[in-house]
Formats: sequence, structure tokens, C-alpha cells
Amino acid sequence: MNLFLQTLIGGLLAGVMYSLVAIGFVLIYKASGVFNYAQGAILLFGALSFVTLTEHGAPFWLALPITGAAIIVASILIERLVLRPLINRDPLTLFMATLGLSFVIYGLVQLFFGSDVHMLDLGIDDVPLAIGGISVSQFDLVASGAAVTLVLVLSIAFSKTRMGISLRAVANDTLAAQSIGIQLPHIWRIVWSVAGLVSLVAGLLWGARQGVQYSLSLIALKALPVLIIGGFSSVGGAIVAGLLVGATESLADIYIGPLVNGSVSTWFAYILSVGFLLVRPTGLFGDRAIERV
Repeated sequence: MNLFLQTLIGGLLAGVMYSLVAIGFVLIYKASGVFNYAQGAILLFGALSFVTLTEHGAPFWLALPITGAAIIVASILIERLVLRPLINRDPLTLFMATLGLSFVIYGLVQLFFGSDVHMLDLGIDDVPLAIGGISVSQFDLVASGAAVTLVLVLSIAFSKTRMGISLRAVANDTLAAQSIGIQLPHIWRIVWSVAGLVSLVAGLLWGARQGVQYSLSLIALKALPVLIIGGFSSVGGAIVAGLLVGATESLADIYIGPLVNGSVSTWFAYILSVGFLLVRPTGLFGDRAIERV
């Protein structure tokens, strides 16, 4: 029983950080209706910018706001140079634009930061803590606590503030939102900036765990099953689905892995998401498409 509980708790803690990555996708999808393929590249850019500043002697309290400002500037440039010319275009066109954008960011990151692996120390010791007879990683607890705090702040901001109400209006009906004076480019700039800052936090947490390297951008792909299961347009769905994915893949690795003589955590979440696509294509909390006939 202790093994089950320890595995379950570890999976739930990892699932919180999966949710954090997925929320960046959800915010942009709600605002523009497009799956942002460049989210992983932005995550990598943020983590590499931060770790490069710290390696050159910048303290944490200075490196973090500088990197955050760089993310915001990059988001404004993306809105002005990539998204604004494509307003009211087909969602597939926007997706292809983000696909091309991701390769541009990867190229610039390699040009300015190189391709070496960087170790990132956030000052959080990865030591086991005994809680009720169950061993839990101190790093996982602190990282999950930070992720939960950020998720709560975002949930309140997007449900109670004027900007959050405007975002919901754009998500529900873009043309109607524009007709009452909501500036779509302004919303896009804010959403891309917030999604970029969320990616920065996710990149720092995951980078501290496995090093800041190009494979870090693949963490964003782990958000895809979370999005499919929770629904592309639901922040709450991203949280619930992240917990579900984290818990099930950890348990599957322990109980199914020995049966197939290998780890299943790398692909189990995708099998789970395929099952949801067959049974509930819109996800647990996704908006169902309404067709007029």
C-alpha cells in the first residue's frame, strides 16, 4: 500500500507541473483558436535565458525579471509580426505560422546560447521527506506548490478581472467581442505574454530537475495528452487532466512496466488520450461544437 500511495503522490506532483505547461496552450487557444506549436520553443528560450544570466553572475532576483521582460518583448513582437497579419485567417494557417515560428526561435536560441547542457540550481534540494511513512521529494513538493500558486493566481485573474472577462468574450465570439470595442491585438499581446511567463516558470522547474537542454522543449509535447483529456479551452480541465496523466503514467510504470519489460511512462499518456478521443473527443471539460442544420 505504501508503494501505491508513494507512486500516486509522486505522479500527482508531476501532474501539477504538466498542468502548468498545458495552461500556456489553453490560454492561447482560448484567445486565438490555434494550437501554439511554438510553446515548447518559448519554454526553452525562457529557461536558457535565465540560466545564461545566472552563469554570468546575475543573482536570481535580477535574472528572473530580466528574463520575464525578454519573454514579454518577444510576445509583443510575435503578435505584431506574426499574428496581426493573420487575423481572421483559417486556424490551420495560424498553426502553420506557429510551427514556422518555433523553428525560428530554435535557430535564434542556438545562435545566441549554443547547444550545451546547462545545470540549473534553484536552491531547492531534491531530498526525500518522510510524510506519514511515505517518502516524497522535497523538490517535487516545492515545485508543485509554486505551480499550484501560479495556477490559482491565473484562475482568479481570468475569472475576476476585466482582462479575464475580455478574454472569455474573445473566446466565445471574436467578432462580437470586436464589435463592442475589445481590441483583439491587445488581448493577444496580453495572452501571449502571460503564456510566455507561465512557460518560463515551467521551464525553470523542469530545467532544475533534468538540466536545461534542447530536449527540455519536448516537455511541451507531454502537454498534448493533457489538452486532449481536459479540453483545449478549459483551464480547469488542464489541471484535472494533468493530475490524471501524472498519476496514471506513474502507476502504469510501476504495475504495467514489469509486464512489458520496460518503462511505459513515455507513451502511456498518449494511449490514454487516444482512448479519450474515441469516447469523448472534446475532452472532460472542452466545449462541444454546435452545428446548425
